[in-house]
Formats: sequence, structure tokens, C-alpha cells
Amino acid sequence: MQVWHEIDEVPAELRASVATIGNFDGVHLGHRAVLGVTIAAARAVEASAVAVTFEPHPAAVHRPDASPVLLTGPEDRLELLAETGLDGVLVIAYDLDFARLTPREFVSRYLVDALKVRRVVVGEDIRFGLENSGDRETMRELGEELGFAVDVVHDIEAAGTRRRWSSTWVRELLAAGDVAQAAAVLGRPHRMRGVVVHGEARGRELGFPTANLAPTSSGTVPADGVYAGWLWRGWGTPDAVRLPAAISVGTNPTFDGEVRQVEAHVLGRTDLDLYDEEVVVEFTHHLRPTLKFEGIEPLVGQMHADVAQAADLLGVRRPIG
Repeated sequence: MQVWHEIDEVPAELRASVATIGNFDGVHLGHRAVLGVTIAAARAVEASAVAVTFEPHPAAVHRPDASPVLLTGPEDRLELLAETGLDGVLVIAYDLDFARLTPREFVSRYLVDALKVRRVVVGEDIRFGLENSGDRETMRELGEELGFAVDVVHDIEAAGTRRRWSSTWVRELLAAGDVAQAAAVLGRPHRMRGVVVHGEARGRELGFPTANLAPTSSGTVPADGVYAGWLWRGWGTPDAVRLPAAISVGTNPTFDGEVRQVEAHVLGRTDLDLYDEEVVVEFTHHLRPTLKFEGIEPLVGQMHADVAQAADLLGVRRPIG
């Protein structure tokens, strides 16, 4: 998949495309439905399947104090988009100058002139252009004027619910610690990516060394609690290794901690040196809420229980000891 950050980077040999537009935060199953229609339509006319997205998220520009923490960082989002089979992604630098473009200016400059669209695939709630004044009907009108077709993919509800797939729903689930349902909406486990930094080494002193993710790590932090999941080393490389882990999110209330941390203990391993290494942590099961223990002994006893439960849920052997 090719990635372009300027319209000048779009190759001149691009003869035609079928494009879709969105933020694609999380690239959840709703996004994948729209992307699937885009790719199928492109293959039918031997055109390139292209997604148009934005960096940063428009909310970070218009409502910086209220913008949501993104489910995926830019790198993860592009990896997930590549997995769908897209041929290209145009990442538009979103700023106030871009936000002033009228719907017609945006479509003409980016979709028609740069991407040579034959067809545009949008969701029901598409909004674009100055003050979000463009919608699906605007896109249809512009298509008739500028010479491209428009497909509207209707909202898809998750089975057994009355909710459509959405990034907002995933954030709500993560805020509640329901990483299993979040995975059902995403179509994969929720994950964070970050560099391992030094912590207070309490886990190592207790016999459960942890990899502490840097505060700058990408991905939404789930609710405080203990989770089962996986720690990946060498993510995205042929030598990638997936290790079973028990993951703690919170402030370590037993020690009156104040800093919220994400810490992953690789089950049964005390020999790993992960400092300054970038890792990916996947959350698969919620084990329990964060608790404050009256002393070290009950805390260590619970940590042994957490590790055993995590091993059972992940389908790996329980560590000895």
C-alpha cells in the first residue's frame, strides 16, 4: 500500500481511483465494511482503491480540550488500513486552512484532480468541507457535476445490539474495561504501542517484573484494572514474538501511587530486558478491578492468582512457582 502525505506525491501514472473518506480511528468493523465496498468497486473497474484520511484528527484542531484519545496512533492506523487490501492512502495534514475549503474545493482538488476518482464510497454520516457543510447529498450533487458516482454504505448494527459500529462505542467499552466487547467491535484485540521505560521496580522486587509503557504511548488506555493479553516484541517484523502477559492499569494504590501506568508482566519470565524497546501490548480479557491491599503478602498472593488466571484464559501453561 502506498502512502501519500501531499497531493503532489500521488503518482502521475494513477489513472483512476475509487475513494472513501474518513478518520478511520481504530479501523473497526464498520470502517472495514466501507473499505471493503471501496476495494470491491475499485477491482470491478480496474482502478486503485484509496482511502483519504486526516492527521491530526479534526477534533484535535477544532476542540483541542475535548478531543478524544485516539484508539490508534498514526502508525497503527496505516498498518490496519494496509491489512484491508487498499492500494493507497492519502493522509491530509488537517489544519485551519484546510478546514476553510468549501465542499466543492475539497472534492475538486483532492478527489477529482489528485486522485482521478470514478466513484466515491461514503457512510451515511459523512460530513466534509467548510463547517462540515457537505453531506452525502452534497457529494452526490458534486458527483453529477464533476463526473463520478457515489455509493452510500448504510450504517451496520452489531449483531444482537441496536448500536452501529463506531469508534465512540469502542472508547466507551474501554472506559468500562470491557476489552472483550471492544475486540468484537474492532475485529481484533485493542492494543497500545510504546517504548518500555523505567518504573519504580516494585514488580521486580515482588517477583513479577513488568514492562512499563511510556506515557507517550499510542492507543487508548483502558479502565484501571488487571487484564490478560499479549506483549509483542519486534511488531511488524518477520521475527516478531508474541508473549503471554498479565497487564496492570492504574496507580498502584497499595503503595499510594499517584501516576497512572500501564505495566505488562510476561508470564513466568524474570529474565527479559525490555528497556528502551518499542513493544505492542494487546488486551484480551478483563480479570479484575484495581484493588488496594493491606500489605505485601495479600498483594503477592493475588498476583499469583492473576497470573494463573491469565495463563488459563490465554491457553498457555501456568508458570511454576
